Amino acid sequence: MYTLTVRDHFMIAHSFQGEVFGPAQRLHGATYVVDATFRRPELDADGLVVDIGLASEELARILSGLNYRNLDEDPEFAGKNTTTEFLARVIFERLVKAIHQERLGRNARGIASILVTLKESHIAQAGYEGDV
Repeated sequence: MYTLTVRDHFMIAHSFQGEVFGPAQRLHGATYVVDATFRRPELDADGLVVDIGLASEELARILSGLNYRNLDEDPEFAGKNTTTEFLARVIFERLVKAIHQERLGRNARGIASILVTLKESHIAQAGYEGDV
């Protein structure tokens, strides 16, 4: 399986519901480093997994919609705990949509799966992987 990974980052504020979250029930900030890894069994006709420029631009576009936002105020996330794992899936789903809309180029339809990893710190990270 061939892979290509692009990286970016974003900063948010949020709080969690439930005693399991302890002090994180209060409003707090998080800065995430995001890796999006695209996988496909064969390279496209140009010898690529995906156009690295288009993949980088699309990841930046997706993250710009989250960056410097209080996710508690976003109606899309109302009543949800926007955990690292949850946000990884949101970004994954938006990347899949971008592939289907050909924003990563026509040949990106050959991508088999994507792994999105959010790094919260040097000791903690979470992700979501799924088929395209």
